[in-house]
Amino acid sequence: MSDETVNPLFEGIPSESPNRWERPLADRMRPRSLDEFLGQDHLVGAGAPLRRLLESGRVPGSILYGPPGVGKTTLVRLMAEATGRVLLEINAVTAKVSLLRELVDEARTLKERDGGRAAVAFVDEIYHFNKQQQNALLPSVERGDLILVGTTTENPWFEINKTLLSRLVVYEMYPLEEADLLLLLRRALSDAERGLGELAVEADDETLVFLARSAGGDARQALTRLEVAAASLAASLGRRLTVEDLRRSLPGAYLRYDRAADDHYAVISAFIKSMRGSDPDAAVYWLGRMIASGEDLRFLARRILIFAAEDVGLADPQALIVASAAAEAADRVGYPEARIILSEAALYMALAPKSNSAYKAIDAAVTDVERGELQAVPEPLRPHGGGYVYPHDDERHWVPQVYMEEIRRYYFPGSLGEEPRLAAPLKKFWRRFR
Repeated sequence: MSDETVNPLFEGIPSESPNRWERPLADRMRPRSLDEFLGQDHLVGAGAPLRRLLESGRVPGSILYGPPGVGKTTLVRLMAEATGRVLLEINAVTAKVSLLRELVDEARTLKERDGGRAAVAFVDEIYHFNKQQQNALLPSVERGDLILVGTTTENPWFEINKTLLSRLVVYEMYPLEEADLLLLLRRALSDAERGLGELAVEADDETLVFLARSAGGDARQALTRLEVAAASLAASLGRRLTVEDLRRSLPGAYLRYDRAADDHYAVISAFIKSMRGSDPDAAVYWLGRMIASGEDLRFLARRILIFAAEDVGLADPQALIVASAAAEAADRVGYPEARIILSEAALYMALAPKSNSAYKAIDAAVTDVERGELQAVPEPLRPHGGGYVYPHDDERHWVPQVYMEEIRRYYFPGSLGEEPRLAAPLKKFWRRFR
């Protein structure tokens, strides 16, 4: 990027460093054009919506939302580069209102100088913006004095003020696919100018696949791991990088999991849906993912308890007993042994027959009540009401009796496991179940 397209007041790391080896490999290997950019084909692939806008010279006011290492910052810079616009960079965490006002003044000056062409104001971690910061930028955004583009790892629909969000388009970015990471790693190994080519380190496909998979879709993590492993190998005069080298020089797989962010909800959702789908292997994998990430064992036990009632239900009433016992036992012994108890409970839930009749019945009843369908308690059922018939006085331990003023059907027995046997007497007792 030329000196004319970056204002010194707001620029980040210089494009050239006196010693390029002091710059991390991930920074050196940033793509220099949209054609070099890997991943996010739904946005910048051939014919994709954002790509078409950029090729027409337009940059939409937008938020790039996604996990770390998927190219958000790089893409913002390429958006400015591809359209020939000045890029003003600022961080929402450290930016004071006075600095934002300077940015607004600078953007207005640049627009006048460039014949009405607005600069791109890049706000990193935009979800940190407070009300004062937003107020400093909103008028300029509305007038078109600048084009606001923000990046965030947090869900913008929850974390960003609706006033600001209504003026921007949200583009979601995803972890990189294995094929994209492999291409990136090969580029880095062979590139003598920006990458590791001068080290003459080689790696076969098995090694690069192992490295790509351990990075969790994070390009920065993949390149950082490659740089550490390659530098360690070169220091010992080695030339061929192997899976064993990676295991020795690197920690375990990078776990993209934050208990307070979207990954938390995505993984727990996968865990529950795997148990519901009766896939024990998937269920125990997602459970292991959460345990390895330090998830609270009480949270996991609660989710299994809820699942036992909601999804297994009366098809296997024993499931709730198993889940309850597992929750108590896991809490008593703690990690690491609690992982075994939670695994047993999760596998039991995945293997059990399924019925959501209890869940559906109570939701239907609550819905009726909330709609105002409030039936009076029949006289025989009141504490001192007359006419109540005691069922145990009958040899069947059941008598025909009115328990609701207006009969409503809420419970529909499932067809699996124990539930058909449990529900069978209903056909003899109540006509509505025949």
